[in-house]
Amino acid sequence: MNTDDFLDAEMNRRRFLGEGARSAAGVAAAGVVGWHAPAVAGKTSPADRLRVGVIGVRSQGKTLAVESAQLPGVDVVALCDVDASMRQRAARELEKAQPRVPRRFADFRHLLDDPSIDAVLIATPDHWHAAMTVLACQAGKDVYIEKPVAQTIGDGNRMLAFAEREQRVVQCGLQQRSGTHFRSAVELVRGGMIGKVRLAKAWSVHRRQPIGRKPDSAVPVGIDYDLWQGPAPERPFNAGRFHYHWRWCWDYGTGELGNWGVHLLDIARWGLGVELPDRVAATGSPRPTEQTSQTPDTLTVQYAYPDVTILWEHRLWTPHGNEGRATGTAFYGDEGTLIVDRSGWKVYDRSESLTADASELKRAHLSDFYEAVRQRTQPACDLRTGQISSTLCHLGNIAFRLGREVRFDPDTQDFGNDTEANRLLSREHRSPWELPELEYSL
Repeated sequence: MNTDDFLDAEMNRRRFLGEGARSAAGVAAAGVVGWHAPAVAGKTSPADRLRVGVIGVRSQGKTLAVESAQLPGVDVVALCDVDASMRQRAARELEKAQPRVPRRFADFRHLLDDPSIDAVLIATPDHWHAAMTVLACQAGKDVYIEKPVAQTIGDGNRMLAFAEREQRVVQCGLQQRSGTHFRSAVELVRGGMIGKVRLAKAWSVHRRQPIGRKPDSAVPVGIDYDLWQGPAPERPFNAGRFHYHWRWCWDYGTGELGNWGVHLLDIARWGLGVELPDRVAATGSPRPTEQTSQTPDTLTVQYAYPDVTILWEHRLWTPHGNEGRATGTAFYGDEGTLIVDRSGWKVYDRSESLTADASELKRAHLSDFYEAVRQRTQPACDLRTGQISSTLCHLGNIAFRLGREVRFDPDTQDFGNDTEANRLLSREHRSPWELPELEYSL
């Protein structure tokens, strides 16, 4: 018996001993005990319980699993991670939130093969988002995909094409879209309360611990590293590019823009009522040469629209944020300024005091997704919305990597005759993880 099977058996044994009396009462009251009969994927009626699988359970995925299990009508029936220790840890946490231990998988394809699973939550490194979402849609699953929706603009557009063809509900994990105080802030800005807004600014300022330069090493026991690499180029194992640190390497992540920027730029463009810019310029600096990471730890990006401008800034080496906040979005109008973050919002430079406190985000966003799955409706942050905001991040990274301004055509989704920039619209996927060609236009 392997460690996963042993842990499952032990958890079930303890539950059997502790809950036998309650189970007997349930039999008398309901006539049956256990989970509902498998539903046909994507055809769940409002009265049914949704069966959910979670792929990538180290941090955010584990949180999503536990939060989902605490929602009415949701059973987390499967966990998947290439790291056996992460599967075990997530199972222990999930034990506190629901009455049964889920099945556990190292390979997400085995999870997708289960026809009784209605939806999957994907919280893997960025380089896996596109392939997993496409395969999940083809398997008839609805999808909650963490941000950014993909690692490149081209991959995100392919995801849109497959989700549309397979008629799947896809929610992007930009949970601020489900926060009532973010919605009220956007309504206030778009309603003209602070006058004409010509500029919005978003930022993330943190003191992140340096990774240092780590040597390549043997793959730790219990990790399927080849599957973790998946569509990315094959590289030796390096702890400085693995758990969490993958964010700062171009093979797997999208830097701070894809980490925090997508959340905050999404609010900026939502409040301004815009989608994609036609000119983007970026300047910044990477971490010192002794670091394993590649993405910039200091970056400013200017997104130029016909009538408005969005500015992005991040600094990952200082705790002193902008406008007194570590992360946030500011709207500058000619009759006032509104600043919003996850603690609430406040309007400045007006005679009356206008404020709002924080609202629930994560659980509200998950609830919205499950309701959309049941009702077959659009969620609060559908895949198209998430793709547009993710594209802002990709455009900033492309301008930084090229060291110059780029001109983007939102209609054709490319940089015109700029061959160098167009090469960064997509990436080659390592076999056998190539994405099928299916065109989609925003």
